[in-house]
Amino acid sequence: MNFPIDPKSTVPLSDQIAEGIRFAVATGRLAPGERLPGVRVLARDLLVNPNTVAKVYRDLEREGVLRTRPGSGAFVASRAAERCRRASHASVVSALRAAVARGVAAGLSGEEIARVAHACLEEAGVHGHVQ
Repeated sequence: MNFPIDPKSTVPLSDQIAEGIRFAVATGRLAPGERLPGVRVLARDLLVNPNTVAKVYRDLEREGVLRTRPGSGAFVASRAAERCRRASHASVVSALRAAVARGVAAGLSGEEIARVAHACLEEAGVHGHVQ
C-alpha cells in the first residue's frame, strides 16, 4: 500500500495514514475483503512507529472501515467503500472551503480564486469546462 505522508505536517501521522486508507478504499484501490499489510510491515514502509499503525487499524475498525481477525490481520469491511466515499467527499469539501476562506482573507477576488482552482484542476489532469 502506497500513499504519501508528511512527517512535517501539522496533521498527525495517524490521521494521514487513516485518510490514505480511506481514500484507497473509496477509490477501489483497496477492495472489500482485501487484506491490509500487517502493522509492522506498513509501519516499516511508511517509516512510522508500529503503535501508530495499530492505533489507525483500531480506529478504522471502530468506524466500520476495517475488520480484524486475530491471527489473520486487518481486512477491508464489506460495506466500507460507500462510507469511505462519503468521508473522502466531506474531507475534500472541507479542505476546499478552508482554502477559499484563506484566499478571501488574503484579499483574492472570487475570479482570482476560480482561476487558481481551474489551474489546479488542469495540473491534476482534469480537463474540460469547469465553472
